[in-house]
Amino acid sequence: MEADVTRNRFRFAFITTALLLFSLSPAIAAAQTTPAVPRFSALVEGASLWLARNDVRIPPDTGTEFSIVDLIGTGPTAAGRVEVTTGLASRHELRFVYAPIEISGTGVPADAIAFAGQAFAPGVATEADYQFTSYRGTYRYTFYAGDRWQWQIGFTGFVRDARIALRQAGVSAEDTDLGFVPLAHVRGRAALGPRARLTVEADGIASPQGRAFDVAAMLDVNVCGNGLT
Repeated sequence: MEADVTRNRFRFAFITTALLLFSLSPAIAAAQTTPAVPRFSALVEGASLWLARNDVRIPPDTGTEFSIVDLIGTGPTAAGRVEVTTGLASRHELRFVYAPIEISGTGVPADAIAFAGQAFAPGVATEADYQFTSYRGTYRYTFYAGDRWQWQIGFTGFVRDARIALRQAGVSAEDTDLGFVPLAHVRGRAALGPRARLTVEADGIASPQGRAFDVAAMLDVNVCGNGLT
């Protein structure tokens, strides 16, 4: 995932996640020219998250640009999300996603930091909190359903709830940001056999104000049933 949040209040990039998802289903898979009405489903996913770059300048005109990764570390950090999907008709579907990220750590800045109206001294242990919680609602339409592949396209409403806080002895400051971003959505699913399925999906947008991308590849494996729906 690579993103520049609007107004450049938070800039972060190259957040890498490793995810292997196993899904259990008792139903039998069948290729269809017209997809069946999707059932209600809920998924809980777990992942490991690494931060390679996360630069902060708050406020953008008078604050000091610094790397919060130097304070909270690169990880890995446990992360997860909850996804709920429900069908509206044979080709129409809604998806809702809740994905919280909260990381805390302590580091020693090499230089003085001006952050959110406070001054933080160099060479002093500094506690940092980083939060980026996202809420997404997606509408998608199945425009192709072949013998092996199924493709969907739609749009996502993305709400971010972000927070960064710093603390030293006698000094503390925080900055929060709540915002909405519309994203394009695409998903493809390929049957790898009666017991396995590959899913690739992406939400994203690029504009002069910034970029936001979320890309995932998932392998669904049925380990105790007859097949996958």
